[in-house]
Amino acid sequence: MVLQRYFRGDRCTFVRPMRVVRDDQDGLLLWLTAGSEFAALVDADGRTSHDLPLDELNEPRLTRQRWRDYDVLEWMPAGAAYSIWWMFADAFAGWYVNLESPYERHPEGVDSVDLVLDIRVEPGRAWNWKDEDEFAARTGRPGYFDAVEAEAIRAEGNRLAKLVEGGEFPFDGTHTDFRPDPGWGPLTLPTGWDREHRGQSAGPRRGE
Repeated sequence: MVLQRYFRGDRCTFVRPMRVVRDDQDGLLLWLTAGSEFAALVDADGRTSHDLPLDELNEPRLTRQRWRDYDVLEWMPAGAAYSIWWMFADAFAGWYVNLESPYERHPEGVDSVDLVLDIRVEPGRAWNWKDEDEFAARTGRPGYFDAVEAEAIRAEGNRLAKLVEGGEFPFDGTHTDFRPDPGWGPLTLPTGWDREHRGQSAGPRRGE
């Protein structure tokens, strides 16, 4: 098991435990079972970083939740500014392209920065942008990205959309028939998961 964490500056905004399917020169292939624990920032008024920029949230704290709806097979290519998610609900239910900074390894897993703009892809490869309004609102905000960086983020999304339209890897049917080990049940967050800032020391890990 590894912890996948997203940061905004030195502040952790999201963390979830993932099973390692493969770790090689092509990157990480991870699995998340629906019903697993994860944590995301929620402020004192019940708002999240999707509702407001991080600097406007009122005393946000990482809050335990349960992953619903889909099992996820996630590929994080080495050095790439995105991850690809294959979503399953009994059968394959489509792809999700999460635009993010290239991951950095830490002793418990991997860290990256979510770049807000994403793409949802149906099983038949019809696709649409996700969180465009949020992306526009965050551009130029402290701790996010400026207009030039935003243009580069969208350009990478457009490049991946062309792969979708052409039915090219990883949207060519690869992994759409993936089946997890029957013993891979939901995961819980281990001891030490709740370090909200980079550089905080971890407590003892609980074995999984």
